[in-house]
Amino acid sequence: MNIIEKIIIGKKSQETCEDGIVITNDFVAVIDGSTSKTTKQVCTDISNGRYAMLLTAECIEKMDAKCSLNDFCQAVTKVFQEASATHSFPPPSTLQPHERMAASAAIYSRERNELWMVGDCQILVDGKLYENNKPAEAVNAKKRSRVIKQALASGAKIEDYQSEDKGRKAILGDIISSMEKQNIDYAVIDGTPIAQDKIRTIMLTKNEPHEIVLATDGYPVLRPTCNESESMLQQQLHDDPLCIGTFQATKGLMAGNCSFDDRAYVRFTTP
Repeated sequence: MNIIEKIIIGKKSQETCEDGIVITNDFVAVIDGSTSKTTKQVCTDISNGRYAMLLTAECIEKMDAKCSLNDFCQAVTKVFQEASATHSFPPPSTLQPHERMAASAAIYSRERNELWMVGDCQILVDGKLYENNKPAEAVNAKKRSRVIKQALASGAKIEDYQSEDKGRKAILGDIISSMEKQNIDYAVIDGTPIAQDKIRTIMLTKNEPHEIVLATDGYPVLRPTCNESESMLQQQLHDDPLCIGTFQATKGLMAGNCSFDDRAYVRFTTP
């Protein structure tokens, strides 16, 4: 594998960034730790999203080259369960879905010549885009957009929603409700059995090199190069910082942050 470029940028800081990248001789992955919907933390000094990302990264780093998708799902689920026990935190299976730490990942297996999309992430294979969005994400984002647009039409200012995102608060209950379908309607890494039938697997053509981009959902538009993807993101943040227009998200650019979400991007070529 030849790594062409990679980047990780936290929306607030690198220290609190919940996205990550793993590169080994056998695997390349981007990981997106989920923003916590609860005040309950597995670790007192680190967010659930960042801890979930770090645990997933460590699991991938230790995987054998021949590891299958099922092997990964079993291993990472066990890692989450053991981490909870280590910190005297309730087992994931005893918690409500929104109380669990969680993560998504896009993983390339060199040995198996496969790409695994476990949860919400993005992939480009020779310029072709593959997505694996959460079923309710667009609905919740549309509702947030509607709430904020109505407020702006009534005299509210963009800056008001960059200091306190009342639009997100309006949909938080909907987000939590949609999480009841976690590992039923969509796959996620959360310490409970992963719904493998909801994982999108891309089989690559054998004996043929490919250029691949793995990215988290911090990029509204994914392009074949990092500069292009960053340019599209900056244009979005300039034109529509609240993310309520052509690109609708469940959160926007908050005051003091550099983007609406953390982001990770890696571009490489296969053997």
